[in-house]
Amino acid sequence: MTSIADIEYKRMDGDVGRLADYEGDVVLVVNVASKCGLTPQYEGLQNLYEEKHGSGFTVLAFPANNFGGQEPGSDEEIAEFCSTQYSVTFPVASKISVLGSDQHPLYSALTSQITTAAGKDEFRERLSGYGMTPTEDPDVLWNFEKFLVARDGSVVGRFAPTVSPDDPTLVAAIDSELAKG
Repeated sequence: MTSIADIEYKRMDGDVGRLADYEGDVVLVVNVASKCGLTPQYEGLQNLYEEKHGSGFTVLAFPANNFGGQEPGSDEEIAEFCSTQYSVTFPVASKISVLGSDQHPLYSALTSQITTAAGKDEFRERLSGYGMTPTEDPDVLWNFEKFLVARDGSVVGRFAPTVSPDDPTLVAAIDSELAKG
C-alpha cells in the first residue's frame, strides 16, 4: 500500500509533487476555488502560512472545480488570481478533482483516514436550504475543507469549509502539532 506521503500530484510548474516533499513539516491541505463565497479564506490561509512557516508549517492548496463550477480557470489563471488578488506565496498545486469517479488519489486517501469534520452537518443543511444536494461523508463537502497532516505524514485533523484559517480550534490543532517538533 502506498503511503499518503508518496501519492503524486502535479504542481503548478508541471513537476510532480508529493506530501513527502514536506517531510518533517505540518501541512494544511485545502481544496480551493476562486469564485466561491469562501474564497476570502485565501487571505487567512496566507496569514497563517506567513505566521507559522518558519516553525515548519505549510499550506498546500488544491484548486478544484467540483462545487458549483467555482474554479473554472486554467492553472495559469488560478496562479495569476492567487498572486494578484491574495498575494499567495504558499504552494498551490495544479487543478484536480476532489470527489467523484475522477477523485484524485490524495483526496481518496485523506477522506478515508478521517471521514468527517465537525461543522459539516450545519453547512450541509445550509447548502440544502439553497436547493443544492450536498455530498455525504466521507466526501469533501465544499471548497475550503481542510485536512491537517502531522510531521510524520498521518492525517490528524479535518475541518469543515466554514472553519476559517484563524479559527481557534484550527490554530490550536496546528500549534499542537508544531509543538511536537
